[in-house]
Amino acid sequence: MSQRPATMNAVIAREPGGPEVLHSVERPLPKPLADEVLIQVASAGVNRPDLMQRAGMPTPPGVTDILGLEAAGIVAAVGADVTDFEPGDAVMALLSGGGYADFCIAKAAHCLPVPKNLPLEVAAGVPEAAFTVWHNLFELGRLNAGETLLIHGAASGVGSFAIQCAHAAGARVIASAGGDQKIAALKELGVWRTVDRYQEDFVAAVAECTEGRGVNVVLDNVGGSYVARNLASMAAGGRHVSLSFLLGANVEVDLLQVMQKGLTLTSSTLRPKSDQEKARLAAAIREQLLPWLASGQVSPLIHAQLPLNQAAEAHQILEDNANIGKVLLTM
Repeated sequence: MSQRPATMNAVIAREPGGPEVLHSVERPLPKPLADEVLIQVASAGVNRPDLMQRAGMPTPPGVTDILGLEAAGIVAAVGADVTDFEPGDAVMALLSGGGYADFCIAKAAHCLPVPKNLPLEVAAGVPEAAFTVWHNLFELGRLNAGETLLIHGAASGVGSFAIQCAHAAGARVIASAGGDQKIAALKELGVWRTVDRYQEDFVAAVAECTEGRGVNVVLDNVGGSYVARNLASMAAGGRHVSLSFLLGANVEVDLLQVMQKGLTLTSSTLRPKSDQEKARLAAAIREQLLPWLASGQVSPLIHAQLPLNQAAEAHQILEDNANIGKVLLTM
């Protein structure tokens, strides 16, 4: 970009509250530090941590009040120490904040090149899902070819991405979600066995289709009463990975069952991780997951693309749990 504007449009929360507190502001164009890039944003992903920030959850120190934890666009400027990217490159980036804007700042080490087959308007649906899935499903969950994975909330952006990555890795997937539309979407993704949580007991479904053996890995975003039922559905040596806890963080665990089966319970959350850890994950994703994206084996499932000035509507979709895949904002 030869000439950049001095200001940009951005979206912040006026005060803690519902989607209606989101509003547009004009802000000075940010300048990249030595290890950062300035991105002219094409699209930004909407994620549940954005909803939590809007509702009043504190952000890490020094983070902008502009919402948005992932974005895709064109590099407009680079810091003095950046060598991997140059102006004009198409990138998708994991952000500490700032994605709901015409321009954003990202650590160069947290950026990924956008495969040529992936439109920029869609690429913003990749970073949060890719970082979450790689770390939780493959590093912590140690999913291997030939294993069986149970995913709850599988029609979400992360869930639908995890299904495709599991398939690419040679695993088979049992996926739960609520309602006919979400179940139909899971079947379109080639899930081995779908479970409609409104109509079926997933414990019985797992026992039936695995002939009592259970699953090797559980990817759970529900928590609460699901955890004990997940453990009952797991095979010996199984790994239980918690992503969230929509039904509550306090759970009861039968340690005897954990010991007898040799189960592992683990979890992580992405935003508080150090810059160094995020850079490590980005390097692994670049090597391991980007080829799946470039080949078309994996692609973000997009529920809706809304203009930036409809950020409140985008948040409402997630509040209502109405999305099948990612919700994106376009600039």
